[in-house]
Amino acid sequence: MNATERGIREQFPLWDQVINEQVPPRVDAVHAVVGCGTSVHIADSIATTLNEHGVMARAVPGNEWTCRRGSYIPLRIAAHVLALSRSGESTETVAAAKASRAAGLQVTAFTCAPGSALCAQGDRVMVAETHPEEGIVMTASASLMLLMGLRYAGVEVDATTTRTARNLLDAADPHLDELISGRSHFVFLGSGALYGVAREGALKLQEMSLSQTEAHHPLEYRHGPISLIDEKSLVIFLYHPDTAEEEALLARELMDKGARVLGLGGPGTVELPIASPAAVRALICLPVLQLLGEYVARMRGLDTLAPRHLTKVVRIARRTPPSRHPQSGQPP
Repeated sequence: MNATERGIREQFPLWDQVINEQVPPRVDAVHAVVGCGTSVHIADSIATTLNEHGVMARAVPGNEWTCRRGSYIPLRIAAHVLALSRSGESTETVAAAKASRAAGLQVTAFTCAPGSALCAQGDRVMVAETHPEEGIVMTASASLMLLMGLRYAGVEVDATTTRTARNLLDAADPHLDELISGRSHFVFLGSGALYGVAREGALKLQEMSLSQTEAHHPLEYRHGPISLIDEKSLVIFLYHPDTAEEEALLARELMDKGARVLGLGGPGTVELPIASPAAVRALICLPVLQLLGEYVARMRGLDTLAPRHLTKVVRIARRTPPSRHPQSGQPP
C-alpha cells in the first residue's frame, strides 16, 4: 500500500474532526464558490447544495472570477465569495480572493493550510487538517473541503455519515480490480450535487492513471456521448434517490451495450446500496472514486505519487490585467 492509498483509507478520522469543529455561519447572499482543478469540482457540489438550501450560488474557476466575474454573477450583486484551496497558495484562487476584497466583496476561505496566502485574504477562514502523507493528487483534502462546504450550506453531517462512507469504501474494494480489468474508457454519471463529484472522479482517474475519462449528467449521456460505449467501458453511476428509477433504465441500457457499471446506490454490474439521503451522497461516494483512480493507476504500472506534468501547488506568473470599467466589467 503506497502513501496515496493510505491517505484515502485513513481519511475518515479527519472527517470526524471537521464534524466536531465550528463552521463559519452561512452568509445570506448570492455566492460565488471559487476554486481550481479539484477544488472547482468540489465547488460545483457545494454550490448545488447551497441552492438546495435556499441560497443562490454558482461555482466559478478562479481565473474566470478574477477576470470576468460579471459573466457569472451580475456586478450589481454583492456576491459573497467562498474560496477553496488545499494549499491556500494556488495563484488563481488567491488572486480571485484578493480581487474580490478589492471590489468590496467578503471572502470565506476553506483550506488545509493555516497561515497561507488565502487565509490572509479571507474575512473568515476555516482550516481542516488533511492526511500527512497526501501528495500531489488531492484525496482526503478534497473530501474535507466538500465536508466543510456541506456543513456551511446547512447539511447535517455526523458520525453516521463517516461510518457509511467507510463501509461503502470497504464494500467497493473487493470489486474494483475485476471491474477495471480490460477497461480503458471510464464514464462518471451523477445528478445534482453528485455531478460535481462525478467530474472530480473523472479528473482523479485521469490524472492518476492517464486514462480517457468523462463526466455527465446521467440522462444527458444519451444525447451523443453514449456512442463511445462498448466492451472497454466502465461506467461509475452515482445514483440520486430522486431520479433512481430513470437512471436505472440508463444503466441497464449501458450494460446491454457492453459496459460494466459500478452502481453506487442503484443497479449495475456491481450494485452497492446507499441508504443515506441525497444531501450527503456526494461526500459518501467520493473516497470510492479516489480508490478507483489508485487501482487503475496500479493496473497501468503508474505511480500516483508522481503524476505526469503535475505539481502539488499550481503557481502562475500573472501579468497585470487590463483595467476594467467598474460597472460593466469590460475594458474601457
